[in-house]
Amino acid sequence: QVRLVETGGGSVQPGGSLRLSCAASGSISSIYVMGWYRQTPGKTREWVARLTRVGATTYADSVKGRFTVSTNNAKDTVYLQMHNLEPEDTAVYYCNCVDLADRDWWGPGIRVTVSS
Repeated sequence: QVRLVETGGGSVQPGGSLRLSCAASGSISSIYVMGWYRQTPGKTREWVARLTRVGATTYADSVKGRFTVSTNNAKDTVYLQMHNLEPEDTAVYYCNCVDLADRDWWGPGIRVTVSS
């Protein structure tokens, strides 16, 4: 089992920055992909960014050039650095990981609000 907990959300003005963190515990050696999704009311959950265990990153077009996903040396925490935030980035952000058995694990989510 893997447990994920997000921190770092909050409110920010348009153009501002936030960094989300996601701490993983449990069977972290079995994780091969970590990433972030987001969801707004009435919409399906949207993939944002992904980081593989070997360090390959991919991003949704809507955040490319503004968001950066990274991890620490222990590979038990994944970060989402968000710059130049827009009101359209307002959502609940979810940390996700996939293990070697292709099981998805999710954090409880954390709210990000971009508003003036």
